[in-house]
Amino acid sequence: MKYQRFEELPAWKAALELAERVYGLTRTPFFSQPGDLRDQLRRAALSVSNNIAEGFERGSTAELLAFLYIARGSAGEVRSMLHFAARLIDADGKSQISNLKSQISDMKSEISSLKSLAESCSRQIRAWANSLQNTDIKGQRHLNDSSRDRYQSKRRADQFKRKLAESLHQTHPGLYPNPNAQE
Repeated sequence: MKYQRFEELPAWKAALELAERVYGLTRTPFFSQPGDLRDQLRRAALSVSNNIAEGFERGSTAELLAFLYIARGSAGEVRSMLHFAARLIDADGKSQISNLKSQISDMKSEISSLKSLAESCSRQIRAWANSLQNTDIKGQRHLNDSSRDRYQSKRRADQFKRKLAESLHQTHPGLYPNPNAQE
């Protein structure tokens, strides 16, 4: 699938959800303590979606890859700070009175969920980056009519070969292997 706008990208949508949920978590009183954990966590979470968007808009595969790796690093930074926050909550929770225990438990549950979401963002970005590294296209900025035509011709030829292989397998399954079979 070809995406025209970064707002259509599943990885960007997941990263935006991560930022929204981090902002929600950091509104709790626990994160209003002195220090910059809240602000740093918010900046890192927002950085994931922002770097995906900026890389997408740059117009070259090399720049997109660079920004995807920055976004992935920010997702790792979010996970690291969430681990740290969970440890602080554990330390604070031991000295809290019982009526705060359910709030602490809720926060720990949200932190665990956010760590999973940040890891999912990271996996999506890594998979996308891996697929981009194996492409011949250098990006929109580098395309001209000739390179677009070559790319489209190759795509059409690959699609034709796949359909031909499927058709041959359907009509002569003993002679032609299933092109869709997992190896």
